[in-house]
Amino acid sequence: MELNSIKPSSGSKRPRRRVGRGIGSGLGKTAGRGHKGQKSRSGGYHKVGFEGGQMPLQRRLPKRGFKSRTLKFNAEVTLSDLERLGAAEVDMLALKQAGLVGELVKVVKVIKSGELTKAVKLTGIGATAGAKAVIESAGGSLA
Repeated sequence: MELNSIKPSSGSKRPRRRVGRGIGSGLGKTAGRGHKGQKSRSGGYHKVGFEGGQMPLQRRLPKRGFKSRTLKFNAEVTLSDLERLGAAEVDMLALKQAGLVGELVKVVKVIKSGELTKAVKLTGIGATAGAKAVIESAGGSLA
């Protein structure tokens, strides 16, 4: 095979449609637009979502919910996750390398879910009041 012999597979390319080029082409006179009306005119067509003056669907339905844009930068880690991790000192980098939090995360908080028996020193990581009590009772600390 040579570079100058490469061709697209048969049937994958179709010739351009040249409208308004005479009666013999099959697309002359009205050029496939039918007769009269808004859709046949140049530059004339309704905007997206327009329903002929009727109140459009996107305005009939109630507004609902909110998606925070900062959500992807925050993460939660459970006590059972820290137990499974088994490291004495835990920081943001250790959690990212273990795959417990995403790469984009900037703020991590430990929540009280599960058990913790090992002493863990947390640096640069927050914790809820309940989680903090469990960590300190297991001999760990927060910095």
